[in-house]
Amino acid sequence: MGHEREAPDVGGGSEMRQGRTNVRASVRRVPGPCAQWGDGDADFIREILDLVGDKWSVLIIGTLSDGPVRYSDLAQAIPGISQRMLTLTLKQLQRSGLVARTAYAEVPPRVEYSLTALGSSLLSTVLELASWSAERHAEIRRHQQTYDAGTV
Repeated sequence: MGHEREAPDVGGGSEMRQGRTNVRASVRRVPGPCAQWGDGDADFIREILDLVGDKWSVLIIGTLSDGPVRYSDLAQAIPGISQRMLTLTLKQLQRSGLVARTAYAEVPPRVEYSLTALGSSLLSTVLELASWSAERHAEIRRHQQTYDAGTV
């Protein structure tokens, strides 16, 4: 009692921690998209990519390509999206300035969502990604099935 021993550094944990310092500097030496991001911007850029690359965001932005759409019409146009996910994703897109929400003082109340100029600037990229996915889904499914069969 009273004598606590420090756990031995099995496997060189302190050496590993030292080896992990300045990882971003090492990453910048390798070509790729991450190499051009500054340390202060990297987390925010990943946050933006998470938002605009999310399946629901892609589908919502694509659905808004022809102009303003009512909430209920968005819900019907996007198969599989829950009311909760539609609401959350719309709020995130609105917060980031990609989607605008317009409420009309009517009875019954009407709310429409539309792309902002910033959201419209993302539209061609989103539509291209959705198109690529649709065109290649059978090929990708075959690869997944082959992989899954070999890893059992």
